[in-house]
This record gives sequence, C-alpha cells and structure tokens, in this order.
Amino acid sequence: MTDLVVRRLLIDLQTPFGRNWCGGDAFSTAFFNALSMSFPFGEQFFIDAVRDVTATLPPEAQEQYRADVRGFIGQEATHRRIHSLFNEHLESQGLTDRWSPRAAKRMQLLEGTDPRHALAITAATEHFTAMFGEWLLAHPGVLDGAEPRLRTMWLWHSAEELEHKAVAFDLYKAAGGSHPWRTRWFRSVTLMFLGDLMRQTVANLRHEGQLWQWATWKSAARILLSRGGLLRGNWSAWRSYFRADFHPAQQDSSLSVLWLEDNRAQFTSVGAAPEAATALQ
Repeated sequence: MTDLVVRRLLIDLQTPFGRNWCGGDAFSTAFFNALSMSFPFGEQFFIDAVRDVTATLPPEAQEQYRADVRGFIGQEATHRRIHSLFNEHLESQGLTDRWSPRAAKRMQLLEGTDPRHALAITAATEHFTAMFGEWLLAHPGVLDGAEPRLRTMWLWHSAEELEHKAVAFDLYKAAGGSHPWRTRWFRSVTLMFLGDLMRQTVANLRHEGQLWQWATWKSAARILLSRGGLLRGNWSAWRSYFRADFHPAQQDSSLSVLWLEDNRAQFTSVGAAPEAATALQ
C-alpha cells in the first residue's frame, strides 16, 4: 500500500446550506444526509477497532503496519470531524440522527469479546464505503447541482475511502482472523448497514414532507436500482467479499487517484492527526 496522506479539506462548513442542497433532489439529499449522520460514530468505532487489534500484534507486525495504521486513523479522524460539522447543520434543520444510537447500542454487545470481531465489522463496512466511493466517483452526476463545497466534500471522502480500503482487512488477516467469521460479519453488516441507511433516509424524508412524493421514489429507483445504480451496479463487488481469495486491492482505485490528482487545490496535506500519533502507544 502507498503511504496514506492525511489531508485538510479547504471548504467552508461554517456557513449553513439549503435543505435540499443536492441539486434540489429530495431523495439524494436525504440519502447523503443519512450517510453523514452515521460517520462520526462509525469512524470512531473503526479507529478504535484498528488500534485495539494492532496492540495485540507482535512487535514486528506492529512496525510493519505502523504507517498504514497512522494514515488510516488520520484520515478517518478527519472524516469524523468534517461530517460532525456537516451534521451540526442537519441538526439545526430539525433532522434527528436515529442511526448512531442504534449502532452504539449494538456495539455494546461486543464489549469483552475478541477484538477481531470489531475489526471484522470494520473491514466489512470499509468494503461498503469503498464500493460506494468507487460508484460515486464513477457517477458524479448524482451530485449535479449540489452546492460546490458539499460536492467536493463527498467526492474527497469517496477518494480517501478507496485509498485506505485495505487497512482493516490486512490487519484482520495479520491478527489471524478467520474467513468464516469475516464473511459471517459481512452478512450481518449488510443487513444492519442497508437497513439503518434506509430507515434514516425515510425518517429524513418524512421530516421534510417528501416521503410520499412521486419524484422522491422515482429518484430513489434511478439512484439505487437502475442499471449501474448504487445497489444493482455493486452486486458483483458485494459478492466478491465472500471469496476466500478476496482482497480489497482487487477493486479498482484509479478514479480515486485521478480525483485526488485533479483536485489538489481543494486540500492541503498535513501530518498525522493526534489520534494517529498515539495509535500504537
């Protein structure tokens, strides 16, 4: 894996944005808002899972993965901060995050268990975010008409998810994680992630009075179920995770490299975040 760069995104997230910020499309706005609500809790869970398992590895393995872990934690901590700022505006619009409390309650069940379970959940969710990131970079038209700063935010996040998609997976393998447990957790994550995403999206639409509009579900069908849509277009990538020889590097990351190269003016490179600096201590 190439060195992971921690970037400071050069966008203004202090200024409020419109309720239908995604080109006036109610479904895509509610859908992206739902995703963002999950990120602060989710990113912290991933950071903790990676840090906890890294601490169990032999010293030579810790040294082998030190740079990847620092880069992963730095990027995820930055995502957490950016989406927390974004979510503050959603809260001011009256939207309520019901996803994070549900997820937090579920994750309490992992307390006292083998830390590789949390890492398997992290690796599974990272595959979902990598699939989503690759799809969004390949279909940036979904963000046509969106506020430029928010369009940049989502494409930057997608590019970085593809960059660090293999870190949790590689650590799970290095820690002796089994294939049966990896796939078992992937099935569970599929049900939980998609179920929570749609529940939160529906709640957002209901709050905005857009749930029963024909245009809302026409947009949903186009984005999710059309040929090349988010769900239908990722069926093969989803199935690939069950193969014994699967590795995230098999997934194309060229669009991530291209976007980061073409959009250097949108960010600056920084040192590892404080969370990363203490990851292996």
